[in-house]
Amino acid sequence: MSSWKKKKTSSAIQDITWKAAFKRDWQLYLLLLFPLVMVVIFSYAAYPGLRMVFMNYKPARGFDGSKWVGMKIFIKVFKDADFLRALRNSIVFNLLDLAVGFPMPIILALILNELRFPRFKKVTQTILYLPHFLSWVIIGSVAYTMFRPSSGLVNNLLTGAGIIADGIPFLTEKWHWAVTYLLIGVWQSMGWGSIIYLAAITGINGELYEAAMIDGANRWQRMKNITLPGIKGTVVTLLIMNLGRIMGSNFERLDVFGNTQVKEFQYQLAIYIYEKGLGNGAFSQSAAVGLFQSLVGLALVILADRVAKMLGEDGLI
Repeated sequence: MSSWKKKKTSSAIQDITWKAAFKRDWQLYLLLLFPLVMVVIFSYAAYPGLRMVFMNYKPARGFDGSKWVGMKIFIKVFKDADFLRALRNSIVFNLLDLAVGFPMPIILALILNELRFPRFKKVTQTILYLPHFLSWVIIGSVAYTMFRPSSGLVNNLLTGAGIIADGIPFLTEKWHWAVTYLLIGVWQSMGWGSIIYLAAITGINGELYEAAMIDGANRWQRMKNITLPGIKGTVVTLLIMNLGRIMGSNFERLDVFGNTQVKEFQYQLAIYIYEKGLGNGAFSQSAAVGLFQSLVGLALVILADRVAKMLGEDGLI
């Protein structure tokens, strides 16, 4: 049979297979259509609007009436002292968030995996997952109630136990605020993050654990030599994805824990974009900062992916 006939036959078989699959699972394709349309509308349809970073955009004039200014917006942003301060704070706090928060879901997943009482394990998992579903407004309200210097529950307990003499300003002094801010973020996210690692652990062959137990390996040795190597690929993948968020910041989280006493540390890129864009009407400037964040995040992901591949991992791309 000639190569042309082989290609035609293969194409016909693929066409039939595709039609059969669509006919069999059309309900699933229909369900997939709505989120796909939403992604296209909210993630890609807005791309033409990015041209405002090269113009002095005025909402009243629109894109057609606004003046093109080339790279002047970016030059203005990079010379802005507020931007440099927000950039510094965002990078420092996101790196600290990564250093403190990234290992915690891994440790938590390893601990949960070793629990031998199913009911206790389920209850514990549920309690640890719940903070992820709480609004930062609720978390902030509870935190301010618990960590008040004079009447907060934590300070009252520490004072009553004789550990401290005066209340600790957890959320009203910048250095204490930084530690509290990071730890609350870890508490809020670690339970949900552990789900992915628990799923990866379930994919490890159980016979490896049985063989290790026969050889006399204890729990710590099994975790070190079987569990951790078994989820290494997942750890690398999530680390690469987290590196892409080094330039990002959560406005809701920052706004809830913000006050005048800690503005030096609280002022990050999300606050900068909000104040410049919605507060001062500098939409082009805010869009330029957002584009800068996205490009740097993409570059970090690609760089981390290349490094992971050089070290023998699969990577993302």
